[in-house]
Amino acid sequence: MKTTAQGIVYDSLEEQYHHLNISTSLINPSSDFTIFNLADLAVPLPFSLPPSRLNFFVFGFIKNALGQYVIDEHTFPMLPGTIYFTNPGHYRSFEYTSIDEVYLITFTESFLKENVHADIFDEFPFLLTETFPAMTATLEIFAQFERLYLQIYQEYVSRSPFRKRLIGTLFVALLLKYKEYFWLDYNTIYEGNRGSDIVKHFKLMMEKHYRNLADGTAKQVFRLQDYAEAQNLHPNYLSNVIKTKTGKAIGTWLAEKSIAEAKSLLQNSSIAVKEIAYLLGFTDTAHFSNHFKKHTNSSPAAYRTAHIKA
Repeated sequence: MKTTAQGIVYDSLEEQYHHLNISTSLINPSSDFTIFNLADLAVPLPFSLPPSRLNFFVFGFIKNALGQYVIDEHTFPMLPGTIYFTNPGHYRSFEYTSIDEVYLITFTESFLKENVHADIFDEFPFLLTETFPAMTATLEIFAQFERLYLQIYQEYVSRSPFRKRLIGTLFVALLLKYKEYFWLDYNTIYEGNRGSDIVKHFKLMMEKHYRNLADGTAKQVFRLQDYAEAQNLHPNYLSNVIKTKTGKAIGTWLAEKSIAEAKSLLQNSSIAVKEIAYLLGFTDTAHFSNHFKKHTNSSPAAYRTAHIKA
C-alpha cells in the first residue's frame, strides 16, 4: 500500500481489506488469484469502500445484491445479474445496500501470464481497456457465467495438485464467455475523446520530462511504466492507444525523442558524451553511441564536430 496525491493505492485485495479492517479470512495472502462470495464476509450493511486505486484486476458477478459502483468518474448501478470488470490503475469505490450473493475474482498480470499464456492481452484486449461499463446480463447468460465461476471457486478451495492449471483453464473459458457476450461489438480504442487525450498527455509529459533532463531538474529518464502511471493506465493499454492513434509505437516515440535531445545537447552544450548517455538512460557510452549511430549514421563525437556551434 502507498499513498499518492490522488489517494491510496493497493497492490492486492488482501492489503486493501487489511488496511480497512475488513476480514481477510477468505483471501490467501500468498496468492495472486482470489475468488470468494462477498456475502460470506458478513459485513454490516450498508457496506462501502472509499475510492482507492487498485493495482490488480477485478471481476464482479452480482447474482443478488443492490448498490452502486464507481470507477474513475463513471457510476453504475449494481443489480441482480450485473457483471463488472476493472483493470489495474483505476480508482474505484462501491456501496452495497444488500448482499445475498456476489462473487469477486481478483488476479494479477503475473497470474495471467503464468497460468493462461504470455500473449493473454492479444487474445483478450478488453483486459486493457480504459473503462468498461458494468453490464446486466439476462438470467440465461448470467447462469452461464455462474457455472464457470462456481467451478473456479471449487478448484480454488480444493487441494488438488492440478489446482492452478485447472483454475487457469476454467478462467480462459470465463474470459472467452465475457468476450463473446460483451466485447465483440465494442470498439477497443474509440472511447469518446479519451484516446486523443491520452496521446496529448503523453506527448506533453514527454516533452516536459526531456526539458527537465536537459536542465538538470530531472535525474533519470522515464520508462514506459512512468508514463502509464501518470495517467493511471496499464502500460500495455497506453502502448496500444499510442500505436493506434499515431501509427507509431511508443518505443519509437521515446527513441526518436532521445535522439533529438542527444543532438541538441551535442550541438548546444559541452557536456561529455558519457554524461549525455547517462542522462538519457543508457547504462554505458558504447550502447548510447551504437543507438545514436543507428539513427543518425554518425557517432556522437563526429556529430558534435560536424554540428558544433561557433
